[in-house]
Amino acid sequence: MPTNQQRREAAKRKLERQIVRQAEKAKRRKIVGSVAVVGVVAIVAGAVWWIVSSNSGDDAASDASPSSAPPTPEVTIPTERAPMPKRATPLANPVACDYKADATKKASKQVNKPEGKDVSSNGTVNVVLKSTAGDIPLTLDKALAPCAVQSFISLSQQGYFNDTKCHRLGTTGLQMLQCGDPEASGMGGPGYTMPDEAFPEIKYGRGLLAMAKTQQPNSGGSQFFMVYGEAELPAEYSVFGSISDEGLKVLDKVAKAGANAQAGNGDGTGPPNTEVKFTGVTVNA
Repeated sequence: MPTNQQRREAAKRKLERQIVRQAEKAKRRKIVGSVAVVGVVAIVAGAVWWIVSSNSGDDAASDASPSSAPPTPEVTIPTERAPMPKRATPLANPVACDYKADATKKASKQVNKPEGKDVSSNGTVNVVLKSTAGDIPLTLDKALAPCAVQSFISLSQQGYFNDTKCHRLGTTGLQMLQCGDPEASGMGGPGYTMPDEAFPEIKYGRGLLAMAKTQQPNSGGSQFFMVYGEAELPAEYSVFGSISDEGLKVLDKVAKAGANAQAGNGDGTGPPNTEVKFTGVTVNA
């Protein structure tokens, strides 16, 4: 039979074991609690990360786009018209226009070549380009470039320009709107070329209408450009008419809305932000 001393020692050992077990339980509770806190923190952190990640996706990009996009620079447009160029020596009347099949590219729209025989080099023709941005009345001058005028009238009457967009706008240095390409790429044409009709006295400026071309001679086709401001260009582009005051107001409005230079060819020009799409052309010969 155990003595009192033995019973006290046994009770002491039991108490010590209980204390150890309680301490271990408390320690485990503390560890689990820490893990739970870490887990909660991780969950909260994960939720924050998810929210931030979600906001940095499409919605955030959409919200940030307006502020990150460069503002449209203010376009300064001269108000004074450029004088119409004049030939030092008038052309013969009539003239022959050599419209040649373009071997470099196919026609963007199928059209017939203009009549090239006995083309008049006298008189003017009134044309109205009807567009989504407004009507642009033009006066074509046969004395300046009869072959360009003949071609422009022919293309207009065949509906070539209908539903085509002006693809290139310049707002600084070269202030013009280029049109006449059904592909809206700068590469389209009618399937034929025409002779150059430029002359040394030409100086480009506000109100002039001219033919576009490549660096190769006699490479003009259907593309043309309307100058609403400055245009420091060599006298290589055939001027074949002028733009009315009403038409210049339309061009000024389009120019002030700016161009998408990022979609251009790297020279600062690009598609106009205000679309100019021709819905029809009227010709009053």
